[in-house]
Parts: sequence; structure tokens; C-alpha cells
Amino acid sequence: MKRRILSAAVICLAILPFFPQQKVNGSLRTDQAVKFEFKYRTGDRYRILSTVNEDVYVNRKKSHTSVIINRVSAEVTGVTKDGQGIHDCIFMTTEDSVGTYSGANFTYGEEYRSIFTRSKAGIYTISDEYFMPTVRDVPVFPDKAVLPGEKWTAKGHEAHDLRKGFGLQKPYKVPFTAEYTYAGMDAQTGLHIINVKYSMQMESPEMQNPQGADYPAVTQGFSDETIYWDNEKGAIDHYSETFRIFIESAAGNLYEFTGTAHAEATDFAQTNTKENLSRVKKQVEELGLENVTVHPSEKGLTIAIENIQFQADSAVLLESEKAKINQIAKILEAWPDNDILVTGHTALAGTERMRKILSEQRAAAVAEYLVGLNVRDRFHVFTQGLGAEQPVASNKTEEGKARNRRVEITVMDK
Repeated sequence: MKRRILSAAVICLAILPFFPQQKVNGSLRTDQAVKFEFKYRTGDRYRILSTVNEDVYVNRKKSHTSVIINRVSAEVTGVTKDGQGIHDCIFMTTEDSVGTYSGANFTYGEEYRSIFTRSKAGIYTISDEYFMPTVRDVPVFPDKAVLPGEKWTAKGHEAHDLRKGFGLQKPYKVPFTAEYTYAGMDAQTGLHIINVKYSMQMESPEMQNPQGADYPAVTQGFSDETIYWDNEKGAIDHYSETFRIFIESAAGNLYEFTGTAHAEATDFAQTNTKENLSRVKKQVEELGLENVTVHPSEKGLTIAIENIQFQADSAVLLESEKAKINQIAKILEAWPDNDILVTGHTALAGTERMRKILSEQRAAAVAEYLVGLNVRDRFHVFTQGLGAEQPVASNKTEEGKARNRRVEITVMDK
């Protein structure tokens, strides 16, 4: 088990409208009462990327350190008459579970879809078929204006995904009561600072898991968060968190997760449009890039380098391919805030396992080169290898095999 299935506000705050991060460094205004509430607008689309630095202990011995990336892309698909926002979200988690990773990217992890509504006060309505977000009903605002220094409390809960760790098929819910303090408004940025703290402790009933497998018997923990709120937009701007969670299983094992987290929020630039596709195709033609195609994909706008050349049986790029990527990097400058997904593909040769490994390695090589060009940092470039699963041409001809040996660079808009 890792923080990806036990994460706290890192994921809960990632399903709200938001606006770009701003540094809070001005003086606080402490003379005005403020009414806080979420403001939802149909069609709002956004991404939150959180980074968790976590130490994991098993039976009081350190197991490992993790760097975990939680990525949430969401759209507000509707707003009810009473102001509740209907959200359609995709959650993705990936991690370096050793903590000494020196590569240039993170592998694109498993995706989870979640659909729910959230009230203007911040209260969720969500079915048990969805495991994300983990922390729910944070923040929740009172139905009145509050002065700087004023406190209030509201109930919430964490809903953990313990399907892999304990075989539980529904979210494992741990209730808490959060204490909020409004610290005041930063005069320079206009952001409002809200501190949130909560502790939790729950003993599970016996036979929590009817299959007879181990299950969490006692759960304890705390979270200390700072939220930076844009009241004009009715949304979180950014946040940070310190956390610690203990789970004692019925079999007597003790798991501890402790660390810090921070998140950035970015509005999506829509890439997958007819205008953008036409413009990028024209750029590719003008640059004279051979074996480079442009097409729309499920996640955004994709630039494919077909018949991409590496040193024999390796993932070492040839200089000719680096020259192509140098030019493609200039095209990517048009979307500085969108994440990049690099996908490797192979022709139908060798074993399925070897094709998968080679496609992953080659995707990583291109991603690392893009990071080296400062197109993005490694926290915004993801990779995946699909082997020969998605051919674009027949593998019965050499020409078709050459097209299938490709790496795709997708500017993500979801």
C-alpha cells in the first residue's frame, strides 16, 4: 500500500475550479468579513497536478521513500438550480517508489473516472462506485461571512481505495471533523488564506472483508493544510499539506505514511481543434520534417515521429532524430501549461514482452530529451509503451513496419 491509495487533500482539492498559482508574499488584511462559496460554470475544464513526498514504514521499519504524482483532469458538465457543480473527472497516479529516481519522466499510470456533484458550500454527493477523490468535504464553508481569525468546524471523510491492499470492493471511509481558521486576505495577491486541520481515528468492525483476507482494524492520522482561495472566482488557487496516517491491520501489521504535498492548478488550453491541427501540420511541412504526422487523439493533439531511428536494438536516439525533436520542441512552445504524454510503439517483431519493454524505453528516451531541452520539467512529461498493440499500418510490409516503429508526442488537453 502506498500514499496513492491513502492520499489525503492532495487529491480531494483537485476537483475544483481553479486559477494559476500565485506566490503569497504580501501583508494580510484582517479587517473584513468574507462570505466563501464555490462558483461553478458549465464547461470549465482544468487540471491539478500534485506532488507527494512520502516515507512509508511497515511495522515501524522504513520500507521506502516515494515521490508520487497525482494528476486530475476535470470538466464541469453542468450546474444545478441550487448552484451545485456536476464534475466529470479522470484521476491518474504514478510514482517513483524508491525515491532515488534520476530519469526525466514519470510513467503514465492507471486512470480512474469519477462523476459527482459538489455544493456551493463544498459538500459532495458521490456514488460508492467511485474511489476518487480520497478526501471529501474539504473545505466546507459556513453559510455566513467570517472575519479573519474566526474558526468553524465541519464534518468530512477520507474514502480510501483498498482493493489491492485488502480486497475491499467499496471505498473505505474514515470520518473526521475538520477545524478551519480564516487567516485573512493577502493584500498583494488578493488570495484568502484558510488553514485546515483534522485528526481521525476509527476502529473497523470485525469481518470488514467477508472474503476472510486481512483488513484495516484501526486507522489514525492527521492532516494540516493551507488553502489559498480566490474568492472572486469561487475556487481554490493552490494548496499545501503535511500528513501522517497509521493503519493497523487485523493481522497485526502496522503501516505508516508520512510526508508533505503541494499542488499546482492550471487551466487547460484546448489543443485538439481543427485550427490547431491545421496550423501544426503546416509547421511540420514548412520545417521539412520527414516521417512526422499530426493527428487528433483521445487525450489531445498528437505529433507522431514514424520510422524513428535509434541505435540498433537500443533506445539511444540517432542525431537525425534529435534534430527532428529540436524542431518539434519549438512547436510545443505554443502550449506551455499543458502536460506532455510520450508514447512508444513497435512493429510486430520479437516477443510481446520485449516489444513492450522496448517501446517503454524509447518513449522514455524521447521524453528525457524533451526535458533536456526544457520543454517541460520531468513532473509534466509522462510516458507509456504500447508495444505493437496499436499499429497504424500493416506489419506484413517493410514500409508498414517502419510506420509502426514510432513515438507519439501528445499535448494533453484532458
